[in-house]
Amino acid sequence: MLTPVRRLIAHFPGGSRETPVTVAEIRHRFRTWRGERPFWAGVFTFKAGLPILYWPYAHLDLGGIPLALSTTSGAGSLTIGVLLMTLGLALWYRPHLRVFAGIATLLLSLISFPVANFGGMFLGVISGLIGGSLACAWMPPPTAAPAEEGPSGG
Repeated sequence: MLTPVRRLIAHFPGGSRETPVTVAEIRHRFRTWRGERPFWAGVFTFKAGLPILYWPYAHLDLGGIPLALSTTSGAGSLTIGVLLMTLGLALWYRPHLRVFAGIATLLLSLISFPVANFGGMFLGVISGLIGGSLACAWMPPPTAAPAEEGPSGG
């Protein structure tokens, strides 16, 4: 009888019931998947959207004094935050859009500074600038070039 974890590992995509997939194989597949796309650019871009979304809707209580950073820019913060998170996912699953997503991330991060509470208290701006820069700078791994044939005699 397989435990739930072993059952999950045995039915991991690419694995078959006869040959259960090991954790080392899962790590290798993830490392390969991560190497074929701008993974860290997507992480930083997705992470940039979180503080931009959080601060306008957070209601903090500081020693009995309510502290709210709600502004009229709540809709702008929502739009920018969701777009940054979507661009982060696009970098993972559509790596050929890296230049567009990188430039859009840079622009949205800069726009979030005046619109969304200093870009999520500087956390969103800094993370977005790093993610957009990484996305624009990332190059796909070189594909295996076909072997050239020698000179033909004739």
